Amino acid sequence: MGLNQHLAALDKDVILTEQDMESLQQYRLAGMDVLVYSRRSPDKHSANEDALALIPLPDDSFVAIVADGVGGQRGGRQASYTVVDCLSKSLSQAATENLRNAILDGIELANQTIQTLGMGAASTLALLEVNSDQVRPYHIGDSEILIVGQRGKVKLHTLSHSPSSYAVEAGIMENHEAMLHEERHLVSNLLGYDDMRIELGPQLTLQAKDTALIASDGLFDNIGIDDINAIIRKGPLINAMKNLVTLSLRRMHHQSNSDTPSKPDDISIILIRKHRKSAG
Repeated sequence: MGLNQHLAALDKDVILTEQDMESLQQYRLAGMDVLVYSRRSPDKHSANEDALALIPLPDDSFVAIVADGVGGQRGGRQASYTVVDCLSKSLSQAATENLRNAILDGIELANQTIQTLGMGAASTLALLEVNSDQVRPYHIGDSEILIVGQRGKVKLHTLSHSPSSYAVEAGIMENHEAMLHEERHLVSNLLGYDDMRIELGPQLTLQAKDTALIASDGLFDNIGIDDINAIIRKGPLINAMKNLVTLSLRRMHHQSNSDTPSKPDDISIILIRKHRKSAG
């Protein structure tokens, strides 16, 4: 798997839709190393319904977004694109001190716009606001955000809005059992629904060796949280991304009756870590 090199300082929005990447993409943004990957499900010929965005903002701030469209082909692609497009527009005039309001306004605009499409489409959203070393998560649906320290401490893991995830949280079901459950694809909260709700998490400090991950369910349905943690918590960020992609795609192809998770799906991942300056 190759690595595309980009400008050290990103000064315009990057919006990626309908991707089928063969290479990782790397960015330097607000003192953070950011890796991006997105690819359609290996079992389909239609376009990837995920969308990703990196939106640079003044004062060492940016927003990273993963949206996973649902509703089938054209509807799903249109819904996920609508999410990143509405947020990009809402944030384009936002001052740093008003990021939260601009994000919430963008989400509400996306929700209304998707409903007016009249296609029965919807989308998940996982968004991380980065302001210097302060981060805040926003999410809707079963795309998730995970932040871990170098020693594996989970500092944040958003709760997927799905019956199986709620069962795990309540102690009724083990995480591995939920990953194999026949109804693990059900989602109870989506953009495009009248009763859509925004899960707004706490503001956290991203330490120098912490790693933040934002991804669609194509990752989390194939690799458990403990395994993801072990992969991303230390070592070069590029190796972490390569290992996540390689293992998840291997699992997607491993369709059997065994207890190994295997759910072919579009997959999109953003990895973020504070840039370590070279000595001298």
